[in-house]
Amino acid sequence: GLVIDGRTLEHVLHDSLQNIFLELTEKCRAVVCCQATPLQKSVLVKLVRNKLKAMTLAVGDGANDVSMIQVADTGVGISGQEGMQAVMASDFAVSQFRHLRKLLLVHGHWCYTRLTNMVLYFFYKNVTYVNLLFWYQFFCGFSGTSMTDYWILILFNLLFTSMPPIIYGVLDKDVSAEILMELPQLYTMSQ
Repeated sequence: GLVIDGRTLEHVLHDSLQNIFLELTEKCRAVVCCQATPLQKSVLVKLVRNKLKAMTLAVGDGANDVSMIQVADTGVGISGQEGMQAVMASDFAVSQFRHLRKLLLVHGHWCYTRLTNMVLYFFYKNVTYVNLLFWYQFFCGFSGTSMTDYWILILFNLLFTSMPPIIYGVLDKDVSAEILMELPQLYTMSQ
């Protein structure tokens, strides 16, 4: 790992040293920046995001972390002694840092699989409906005649095809939370 303080980080973030710093950080498993200013934190996240084309996750617990959380792809705020500013600016909030692992490995996995299956369901629904309209046009000689009333189409989308994704999205858990916590590799396998 690499530990860098705020004074050194200020020199590294200049244009001439950015590429060297990024090459060094790519070789490390973890990079910890301590005593950095809010501007340095946000510039560092922006640098990693733009130059390395990596997804970024910023975790913070105070008002000095707000700019970093807002720049990152995903921001997690920890509610604590420093106030609620980081929580209010974040995408997700946890009460303690130890809950971050469960947020990422369990809820992240479940959310990812639910969203992918929901997208597949919507593709299936639309292909089915368009296919029905296509074959109906053969029946009516491609005259452009509407097969259904507009109210039926609205009710089809509102009632019949909206409930399964909602129920599936709320209730589906392909793997239990205990197994996901024991085997973090399952998160990358779902991608």
